[in-house]
Amino acid sequence: MRWRSLVIGLVVLRLSVSCVLWLAFGLGPNLSLGFNFHLNFNLHKLDLLFREETPTESSKGSSWSQRIHGPKYEETAATCAKAGEEPPKKKKKSSYLRLFDGSEDEYARRYSSFPDALKSQMKEMAREMFYFGYDNYMKYAFPEDELNPIDCKGRGPDALNPSNININDVLGNYSLTLIDTLDTLLVLGNVSEFQRAVKLVIETVSFDKDSTVQVFEANIRILGSLISAHILLTDPKQPFGKVNFEGYENELLHLAHDLAVRLLPAFEHTDTGIPYPRVNLKTGVPLDSINETCTAGAGSLLVEFGILSRLIGDSTFEWVARRAVRALWRLRSNETGLLGNVINIQTGQWVGKQSGLGAGMDSFYEYLLKSYILFGEEEDNQMFQAAYESIQNHLRRGRDLCNEGEGDPPLYVNVNMNSGEIINTWIDSLQAFFPGLQVLNGDVDNAICLHAFYYAIWKRFGALPERYNWQLQAPDVHFYPLRPELVESTYLLYQLFDENNPLHKSGHKYIFTTEGHIVPIDKRFREKQWDDLFPCEEGTPSETESNNPSHPSNTSNCNRIPVEQRFALPLKSVYMKQIDHMVGLF
Repeated sequence: MRWRSLVIGLVVLRLSVSCVLWLAFGLGPNLSLGFNFHLNFNLHKLDLLFREETPTESSKGSSWSQRIHGPKYEETAATCAKAGEEPPKKKKKSSYLRLFDGSEDEYARRYSSFPDALKSQMKEMAREMFYFGYDNYMKYAFPEDELNPIDCKGRGPDALNPSNININDVLGNYSLTLIDTLDTLLVLGNVSEFQRAVKLVIETVSFDKDSTVQVFEANIRILGSLISAHILLTDPKQPFGKVNFEGYENELLHLAHDLAVRLLPAFEHTDTGIPYPRVNLKTGVPLDSINETCTAGAGSLLVEFGILSRLIGDSTFEWVARRAVRALWRLRSNETGLLGNVINIQTGQWVGKQSGLGAGMDSFYEYLLKSYILFGEEEDNQMFQAAYESIQNHLRRGRDLCNEGEGDPPLYVNVNMNSGEIINTWIDSLQAFFPGLQVLNGDVDNAICLHAFYYAIWKRFGALPERYNWQLQAPDVHFYPLRPELVESTYLLYQLFDENNPLHKSGHKYIFTTEGHIVPIDKRFREKQWDDLFPCEEGTPSETESNNPSHPSNTSNCNRIPVEQRFALPLKSVYMKQIDHMVGLF
C-alpha cells in the first residue's frame, strides 16, 4: 500500500505546484471561473522570472510567498548593515518588458510612414465601398429606409411586429439612408449627386407618419443630417464647391424643425425632465411607453437641438435638451461622481448601475465636450471636466503613463457607479470613440495608448467584436455592425488620409456629431437670439465656478506632446508589442 500512498502524494504535490504557479504567475489557463477578478493581465508577474538575485542561505529558508514577492516580505534584520558598513547594493532587476524588446525595426517599418500611393489606393477603396452601398440602395431600395442585402429590396419599419425595436427604433419610413448620406456626398466631392439627393429629400420626405421611433436615433441620424446638409448648402464660402442651387429656400431646415417638433412630446409629462425613449411621429408618446431610458439616449440631444435652436432663434429645443442633461448630472453618485447606464424618468432612480464608456453611456460624455466646443457654454465644460476626472479616477486601470514606466497598458473598465468596483470583464466596440474625445480634450497621450489597444483587437479579428472580454482575450458577442467609433478616433488622432479634402482646406474647423455628420465650429452657434433661459439649478456648475475654469480650453494642445514624440512612432515599439500580446496577437 506504501507505493499507492507515494503515487497519490506525488499527484497531489504536482497539482498543488501547478495551482500555485497559476495563482502567482497567471501561467495556467486563462479562466475566470465565474469570478469578477480585478483587472490584471498577469504581465507584471513575469517580472519575477527575471530577477537576478543569487540564492543565499536565508533565501533558501524563506517561505514560498517571501521568495516570489521579494524583499518587502523578508525580515528587515536580515538586510540591515552592521555599524560602519555600507548597505549591500541591490542588483538592478530586469523588467518584464524585456519580453517585448527587439521588435522596434518591425514596428517602425510597419507604422512609421504612410506612402502617398497607398493613401491614394485606400482612399479609392473607401470611395468604392461607399458607392457600392449607396448606388444599390438607390437602385433597389429607395424610397424605403434601407436596403435588405439578402433579399435585395428595400425595407422600413416592421409593422407586423411593433416590439422589434432593433428595426423600429431606427427605421421610420422616411428614406433614412438617403438623408443620412447627404453630407458624405459632399465630403466625397460629388456635388451633382448631393444636389440631386437634396431635391429628392425635399420632394419625397414627410414626417407625418404613423411611425414610433427612438428619439435618440431620429435625432442623430435624421435631424443631424438635415441640419448638416443645410449648413453646408448655405455656407457663403461654399468650401465644397458650388453646392447651392437656385430655388433652395431652406427646405432642409424646415424639415429639421418639423421633425424636432414631433419629438418634443417625449419631454412632456416626465417628473425629472428626462425624455421618454420613443415617440410616435403622429400621435406622440405611446400609451404603453416604458419609463426607463439609457443615459446616452436621454443625454445626447444637445448638439442637434442646440444648433437648431440657434439657427431658427427658438430656445425651446436647446432648453429641453439641456434640462435633460442637467437632470442626469444631478443624479450622479455622491461617492464617485459617476452616472449609471439606465434610469427611470419618473422617479430618477438608477435601474442600471453600470458605469462605463460604452453602450448606454458613450455619447453623454461626448456631447458634454462637443456642446462646449460648439456653443461655448462654460457649464458644459465644467460638467465634462468633472466627469473626466471621475472616469480617470474610477474607470482607468493600468500604468500611470501611456508611453513611460512599468505595468499594464491603460484600459477603461466597467464599474459599479457607487463603489467603483469592476462588475464585469468586457468592453464594447462603442467605447472606441473615447480616444477621439480625449484628443478633443487635449489628453493626446492617453488617446494614443487606448487607440492602440482597440487597433490591436482590430488586427487580431479583422473588426471590433461588439463585446470583447479582456480577461479571456476573446469576443463575448461575435458580430460587427459596421460601427464608426474607431474610425473617428483614428481620424482625430492621425488625419493623414486625404489632406487636400475641402474638410481640411476650407478655413473652417469642423466637428463630427455622434453619427458622423459634420458641422462647422461657427461663431453663429455661440450667439443666442434670446435671453438666458437656462439658470443654473442645484447640482450644476455655478456662475462662480464657470468663471474659474479648470481646463485651459483656448490654448493649443500641440505643446502637450514632447518634440521627440511628434517625429517618431506615437507609441514606443515595446509598448505597442505589449498591447499586441495583451490581446493575444502572439
